Amino acid sequence: MTTAELQLLQALPLEDKIKKSALRIREWYEHWCGNVYISFSGGKDSTVLLYLVRSLYPDVPAVFCDTGLEYPEIREFVTQHENVTTVQPAMNFREVLQKYGYPVVSKEQSRYIYDIRNTRSEELRDFRLNGKTLPDGRKAKLGFLSKRWRFLLDAPFKISDKCCDVMKKRPLNIYEKETWRHMMTGEMASESRRRKSTYLMRGCNSFEMKRPKSTPIAFWTEQDVLNYLREYRIPYSSVYGDIMKREDGTLMLTGCERTGCMFCMFGVHLEKGENRFVRMKQTHPNIWNYCIHSLGIGEVMDYIGIPCDRDNRAMTVSNPEHTASEVK
Repeated sequence: MTTAELQLLQALPLEDKIKKSALRIREWYEHWCGNVYISFSGGKDSTVLLYLVRSLYPDVPAVFCDTGLEYPEIREFVTQHENVTTVQPAMNFREVLQKYGYPVVSKEQSRYIYDIRNTRSEELRDFRLNGKTLPDGRKAKLGFLSKRWRFLLDAPFKISDKCCDVMKKRPLNIYEKETWRHMMTGEMASESRRRKSTYLMRGCNSFEMKRPKSTPIAFWTEQDVLNYLREYRIPYSSVYGDIMKREDGTLMLTGCERTGCMFCMFGVHLEKGENRFVRMKQTHPNIWNYCIHSLGIGEVMDYIGIPCDRDNRAMTVSNPEHTASEVK
């Protein structure tokens, strides 16, 4: 698929997208004879997928990966749904940081920094530092560390992209091997360049991958998700706040815009206004205190030059409001 074709799909009315997603879900379900599951994070995108799938196949199980890094509101919301299996990683977040390093900037840039620092291959190190010259003489645009982030090679802390693999992918891989079920997830091409590239190459249903995966709403946009929740009155986690309409007719959330792992720093440098960590201090001060001071994320943010409202001393807090096992 080309970018232009994706843009045409993204411009379709919501009702047309619902029908197309239903076709992809049926295709996936029938191909695997019903041996499928929904990767349910409790976020708004996976909530939409949950309702789409179960409107067609009510008995499809959902799987929640309890990393210990979710918002308390997300964890509470997940428990309100039936037929949800919870899986957990073998390592907690602190152990991942100590062994591999902090997730900063983006998954790609963190991986490049990790490779440069740890690989024994001079060829890979050179590629990650300087890129690759293509046969036609042009320089490859991807696969190497951006000049903007080269100063992080000298950072006094470890950096890697391993967190998602250890805490999310591995537990779900184990679940798949034990049950022979195949994943459906709420990923969308509009979320990142990486996901867009994957969609253009593979489409919604990737049957031939080493680990087959379906992304039935990959051609939806953020506005589609909000419209679906609003028009069909689908319950969603309270951490998002309300869905409001702007003067230009587009929809917005009054609460959190993203609800991935609370301590992840991927993309935080792109956030306008108060970033996720500044807001966390206001909404979840106990978790913010643990994250910024106990896990050392405040020092990492300072080194990168991103505000997180950190002072030199940990806050004194009482009556912990969170339930995440990682934060206890």
